[in-house]
Amino acid sequence: MSDISATTATIHAQEPDEFAVQIADSVNSFVLAVHEIAKGDEPGSGISLLLLEVSQLLLAGGRLGAIEDVLPDDRYETDTGPDVDESELRQRLAELLAPIDVYHEIFDPYGLPEKPVPCRISDDIAGVVADLQHGLVHYREGRISEALWWWQFSYLANWGSSTTSVLRALHSLVAHVRLDSPINAAGDGVDTDDDGLTDEQLGQQAGELMAAELGVHGAE
Repeated sequence: MSDISATTATIHAQEPDEFAVQIADSVNSFVLAVHEIAKGDEPGSGISLLLLEVSQLLLAGGRLGAIEDVLPDDRYETDTGPDVDESELRQRLAELLAPIDVYHEIFDPYGLPEKPVPCRISDDIAGVVADLQHGLVHYREGRISEALWWWQFSYLANWGSSTTSVLRALHSLVAHVRLDSPINAAGDGVDTDDDGLTDEQLGQQAGELMAAELGVHGAE
């Protein structure tokens, strides 16, 4: 029996807690790490750390997406109260990531051709954290199946695509600098931000930011 099949059987028949603990640990680790990174205590490593954390979270998401549907014990979701306001986290990340916070994304690779849409890494990550926090409330209150259901559903509906997009953006930044490839932030002339920077300036500053960060790591 494959690991995925064994996991599925475990969730529905025997001990869902073991799988849930592993997912919850990954989720909680990401939430805590992002809040620490957003403090800006180590601005020279922010992009690299986010790349690492996002990559690790997607492994948990992949496990959730690979198993069959998780069904909660109750028919209706238990009210968890107001969701945590992540606006402060969003703002801190935006300040930390300026001027490379904005990137372009096409939301559905299997949909009709569409123009790339400007997105913000800070918005996406804050939204992912909010989704994950919602499931953590269920988990910490002992509603294991409901937490798994929520994480799986929100992964497929929302944070899976957001996190994948952010990973591509962060990977692109690292690749551009490591491979000494110019950053074309403009695409087909789409405005990437409203901060007054030209496309050339945005690309230049993104490269300088990444070069400075990699320089810090290279000196360690």
